[in-house]
Amino acid sequence: MPGNDAPSFPAAHRTWWRAPLAATLPGLPLLALEYRWFAAQDGPGAFSGVLFWAAGLIALAWVLPRRRPLRGLRITAAGTGLGCALLPVMFAVLLGAAVASG
Repeated sequence: MPGNDAPSFPAAHRTWWRAPLAATLPGLPLLALEYRWFAAQDGPGAFSGVLFWAAGLIALAWVLPRRRPLRGLRITAAGTGLGCALLPVMFAVLLGAAVASG
């Protein structure tokens, strides 16, 4: 409209919340369990960076602007955060399988 000096911002994407929610539902309880498990063992040790990265990337997926061009970045942050949350558990499972196989 002529004379309208208000800045125009892109509309928020309608399904912006799906990727962060899909990463948060399994990732957040898993991070809490891993933190309790590592805290009981006198600190996270070698996996402390992975746990902090996982929490930070999942949080980043939620706080990114809700515009459509950032959808790929939001999905990448959520997926990488979930992968980092799964890393200590998968390492323990693979180590247990290797030890059990002989």
